[in-house]
Amino acid sequence: MIAAAAWLLLFFGGGGLVFAFNALRPRYAPAAVAAASFFAGWLTAELSLHILVFQTFALGLLCWEGALTSWVGRVGAVATCSTIVLLLVSLRQSLASGGVVDAALVDFIHHDPPPPGLRWKPLLMPLPVRHDKVERLRNRVYHDDGTLRLRLDVFRQRDADHGPTAARRPVLIYVHGGAWVIGNKEHQGLPMLHHFAALGWVCFSINYRLSPRATFPDAIIDVKRAIAWVRAHAAEHGADPDFIVVSGNSAGGHLASLAALTPGTREWQPGFESADTSVAACLSFYGIYDFGDRHGHWHNRGLQEILQRYVMKARLADAPERFEAASPIAHVGPHAPPFLVVHGERDSLVPVAEARAFVRTLRAATSAHCVYIEVPGAQHAFEVFPSVRTLHLLRGLERFAVHVHRDYLAARVR
Repeated sequence: MIAAAAWLLLFFGGGGLVFAFNALRPRYAPAAVAAASFFAGWLTAELSLHILVFQTFALGLLCWEGALTSWVGRVGAVATCSTIVLLLVSLRQSLASGGVVDAALVDFIHHDPPPPGLRWKPLLMPLPVRHDKVERLRNRVYHDDGTLRLRLDVFRQRDADHGPTAARRPVLIYVHGGAWVIGNKEHQGLPMLHHFAALGWVCFSINYRLSPRATFPDAIIDVKRAIAWVRAHAAEHGADPDFIVVSGNSAGGHLASLAALTPGTREWQPGFESADTSVAACLSFYGIYDFGDRHGHWHNRGLQEILQRYVMKARLADAPERFEAASPIAHVGPHAPPFLVVHGERDSLVPVAEARAFVRTLRAATSAHCVYIEVPGAQHAFEVFPSVRTLHLLRGLERFAVHVHRDYLAARVR
């Protein structure tokens, strides 16, 4: 039993140390290593509190069982203590994200004072993501032409009046990520969708055609179809068709940003060319903004290979104009709506420099609000489930969105 305890302590301590170190110092190349580093670092960083409790418990229990009587156990104890230290560093960075969010939104006045501290229930039980005040209407069809059927889910306040005579509520449309080839409305953006629905917003999470079956611009056409459908059917949910915010993460951040910057682009609205696909604002999380990587920010060829082989089905050298047209950064201009851009400092899939360049371009081209939040210590997909960083970010998203909505309401009165 003592020998087993010693080896278990070495296993937990050694494995934990590797994962904790990777969370603080992820690898960015080659592509396969960067992807593995993302998965390991993402889970470790966002579940650092849970892993910290487990490592501390394992250390105490296995030492009680006599693990320290052998050199194996003593090495395991050192590794476990080192893991605990690194996890505390990671947790401290998570807590620091609150200050970063507040600093980025210092000029955005909230209608109510922010709630004190963090809500511990979703932190301790991050899954499943739900909210007592929110109901979810699944699989509403937003496009059906006999050969293609596309669906969305509606998130809204439970027991509220959503009829055509109800007060018009602001709208949020969410576009999931997944490198344009995987993903589903069922699993992404849930903390934000529940949060905004609980505030009284009407939220829509959409599916769209995925590659390699689909080829760009199929996905952006579907996003614009969803915007047009929501605007046309807003009254059925008590929503305001004139105030729609679009949001997305990763590939969804690319599509949301592209949709926000290209309202009414006829070639991307086949059969609904006259539909109004403009939006009031965009909330983009760790998106891809430049398909041609004009600034050389990409750490490896992984993104380029996905785009060329599965999404665009063409090589950048052979069709640079198609890649440029698909890049949100190429469509930035004075017409851009307010943007809030979020990116993790340690994103190993999409380099943080991509977001910085996009924000610089936006700020140089438009006078609309452009807020940038670089989340300390965060990996790609950090806000997929409730974590310390997620809860801090939700407060910031609320401050930004409520501020933009108040500006809209004030403009209507004038």
